[in-house]
Amino acid sequence: MANLIPLADIDPALIERVLDAAFGPDRFARTAYKVREGTDWLPTLSFAALDADDMLAGTIQCWPVALTDPSGRRHPMIMVGPVAVLPDLQGAGFGKALVTASLTAIDPRAPLPQVMIGDADYYGRFFGFSAASTAGWKLPGPWEPARLLCRTANSAVLPQEGMLGPWRG
Repeated sequence: MANLIPLADIDPALIERVLDAAFGPDRFARTAYKVREGTDWLPTLSFAALDADDMLAGTIQCWPVALTDPSGRRHPMIMVGPVAVLPDLQGAGFGKALVTASLTAIDPRAPLPQVMIGDADYYGRFFGFSAASTAGWKLPGPWEPARLLCRTANSAVLPQEGMLGPWRG
């Protein structure tokens, strides 16, 4: 079972090594990096998973983003991910534990919609993410529409159209 600790307790160089191992050194070209560009991850929603030997096995970061609707109104959201697990440890439950920890840490009194780019089957089955409300959304780079997922208590409040990008206050 994973031992989860705040990501802020981990050396940033170790975090980068896990991200490189999970996604490759070209990961910075991915659209998700453009969506959260210029922002810092949210410490209260970001975690590290340690294996049985207390070695870093995986990480999750959550980011402040916003969907800007056609009228220019910004709708704050939380971008979940990247969920990064060392390749030789994938499938051992670290990723599921990390996502569960992040989603559980969101304040239920004022939950913002959560958005991610990921596998709809997996994240829908285990965590309630769906692409049902994101068909009219745009991203600042290439993406597969079926992989742009959202999780919210009330999808009726989400704009039908908009551009997803960093939240900058």
